[in-house]
Amino acid sequence: MMFRTAATLLLVTLLFSCTSPDEQKTDAPAYAALSDTVRYVGMQTCRNCHADIYESFLKTGMGKSFDVAGRQKSSARFPDQAPVFDRYRDLHYFPFWRGDSLHVLEFRLSGKDTVYSRDARIDFIIGSGQHTNSHLRQVNGYLYQAPLTYYTQKGQWDLPPGFENGHNSRFSRKLEFECISCHNAYPTLVEGSETKYTEIPNGIDCERCHGPGGEHVRKKLLGELVDTSVAIDYSIVNPAKLSIDRQLDVCQRCHIQGNAVLQPGKTFRDFRPGMRLSDVMDIYMPVYKGNEDAHIMASHAERMKQSRCYIVSAKQAEAKQGALKPYQDAMTCVTCHNPHVSVRETGSGVFNAACNGCHGDRDKVQCTASVTERNREADNCVGCHMPKNGTLDIPHVVTTDHRIRKPAQKREVERIREFVRLACINNPEPDRRSRAVAYLNQFEKFTRDGQFLDSARALLADASPADVQRNFSSLVRWAYLKEDYQQLLRWAELDDGKGQSELTAVNRAWTDYRIGVAYRETGLKEAAATAFRRAIRLLPLQLDFRNELASVLIDLGKFGEAREQLEFVLRENPEHLSAWVNLGFLSLSALHDLKAAERCYRTALALEPDHVQALINLAGTQVLSGDVHAAKRLLQRALVLEPSNQQARIRIKALQETSTR
Repeated sequence: MMFRTAATLLLVTLLFSCTSPDEQKTDAPAYAALSDTVRYVGMQTCRNCHADIYESFLKTGMGKSFDVAGRQKSSARFPDQAPVFDRYRDLHYFPFWRGDSLHVLEFRLSGKDTVYSRDARIDFIIGSGQHTNSHLRQVNGYLYQAPLTYYTQKGQWDLPPGFENGHNSRFSRKLEFECISCHNAYPTLVEGSETKYTEIPNGIDCERCHGPGGEHVRKKLLGELVDTSVAIDYSIVNPAKLSIDRQLDVCQRCHIQGNAVLQPGKTFRDFRPGMRLSDVMDIYMPVYKGNEDAHIMASHAERMKQSRCYIVSAKQAEAKQGALKPYQDAMTCVTCHNPHVSVRETGSGVFNAACNGCHGDRDKVQCTASVTERNREADNCVGCHMPKNGTLDIPHVVTTDHRIRKPAQKREVERIREFVRLACINNPEPDRRSRAVAYLNQFEKFTRDGQFLDSARALLADASPADVQRNFSSLVRWAYLKEDYQQLLRWAELDDGKGQSELTAVNRAWTDYRIGVAYRETGLKEAAATAFRRAIRLLPLQLDFRNELASVLIDLGKFGEAREQLEFVLRENPEHLSAWVNLGFLSLSALHDLKAAERCYRTALALEPDHVQALINLAGTQVLSGDVHAAKRLLQRALVLEPSNQQARIRIKALQETSTR
């Protein structure tokens, strides 16, 4: 699955890059699908003329990549499954069916007694089932990942990738467009939101690889046919007839999982087959010394491009620049894979035939393996030269390494890894801005290693006002991640608006939000509220922005506006924890409604039993209600969860002193 695995560093080796003969020129004539005016028609329209391909494609991993959470979609075993236990959070997870609805029960035990439970209905299953099924929930259109995955190869339930080792975000991991767009056709994102969808298609569809089909359908209905055995039909993209690099870009859009940096003004919806992927985004991976054979799950294209088979064939294609069909002269993904046919149904003979297409002359290319080894593998080239290995980012999964090479001797000792740099996989010459953003992403999304911030800072010039304007959003983000709020505000004072002119509304909103945080942390609450309001105007359904604004408004004594913001948040998402806690504080401090405050805190704790601030605030309501013992228990629980919390320490000490008088 494509989700960002925040706790896991990606591992890649130094990349080889070859350029196809038409790398420097656009495929011509232009494909109709590259025009912004051509509409998507949906795969049911494609089915009308391509029924056989449609039925075959539905059985592939792409065709089965996403669907509603029904019994037919699920690949999991349910009878007699022991609950999954997260020892870091002291929480158990148990999947079960209630009728035709899939549910996940989260619970905590004290001895044999259940002291907490939460029943969450699952709305979608993501993953084809060849490796995993992960589970998603939708709350009023907002999409979240549930803390339970089924690992098909081992027949085992466990925490999802990125939820292990104390990083369990439970039911709050947001599914942004970047992630969800590689597991299905483009969903419909509500304007002003990053994670709220009105429509989510069931699986990857035809137009993700062939481009929007509106013009193709129009021409066919008019009777304008093309004999594709002798010519290219430019009304629709056939990836197999694109240049080598453009072919790979279609696959690399999703089959290079990494650190994606959008080009200025671009979104994850903007790539269309036939385009250069680097015109929309650069994709980075960390490069290490040591253990170079390790790979991540969705690294197929990147690993293949390190293979001698690819490197040599690309050079041969470059030498044939005058050839009529240069796209047939180099190895690409479709050399071995028919994307319309499931890998499970393809069979090893098809893949071996692809190998023999180049290596079939046994007089020139002899297999050096012993007869015993060859018999053991049934002369299966792929079995030896593309071994199946575990992946770095997803547990319990074994997948084919697409780096084709001679079998290496097993190392007795794993080598120590040493970080070298971030490498851009799809663009040999990324600019400084792109590289800086990649390092910021690596720190914020993958691992909190200070060297990534240092590398980003070295790439971001700020010697002049023009430098600051050019790098404004990245400088603000760097200072925000560094928690250097004074420096952030010094840069903000130089902003004349030009520094955000090339940014999308999403990026501009996040820049304003980070400026707001800097004002808040330096005590400038009115300025913070102004910055948060700017962010909300650009992203009105980014609920965290509204919650932050409400918190500042409470501090400013603007209780009516604060309440409006919090009630908006909770109408949109009744499971927004911080909004419930803030509403409880507002109910008590401004409205003096003790019962309403207690209801808010208990609602928050029903959603998250370990929410420290909710525990502390609820303890305060118990003191006011006269139940000092209950207040002490809540504060003691808060200190167990967060021993250094001074607020809880002060309050429990005050209660102890009061009880001894």
